[in-house]
Amino acid sequence: QVQLVESGGGLVQAGGSLRLSCAASGRIFGINAMRWYRQAPGKQRELVATVTSAGTTDYADSVKGRFTISRDNAKNTVYLQMNSLKPEDTAVYYCAASIRDSGRLTWDKYWGQGTQVTVSS
Repeated sequence: QVQLVESGGGLVQAGGSLRLSCAASGRIFGINAMRWYRQAPGKQRELVATVTSAGTTDYADSVKGRFTISRDNAKNTVYLQMNSLKPEDTAVYYCAASIRDSGRLTWDKYWGQGTQVTVSS
């Protein structure tokens, strides 16, 4: 069974940096786009960054120039390097990926369990 496991969250002061990781495991035939989302208390989940299988990236305006998404296809892992963090970046961060399980013919969206990022002022 395919699963995504995140790591790297924590508490950091404003202006600091964190690096999130999300590793996919299981019976993986292939992985298309990989994404990071976040959800702050009382707010809707929002898309933060996307990286395609070809390496094309896209970012929410609120994080452009500060966050960098990347992936290691050999390790089935996506990263989110977060620099110049602000208190408004505080949220639970979730990774998601479009994955084809080797036992299925469809591409399905899988989610990680979430990791808390807290930025103090």
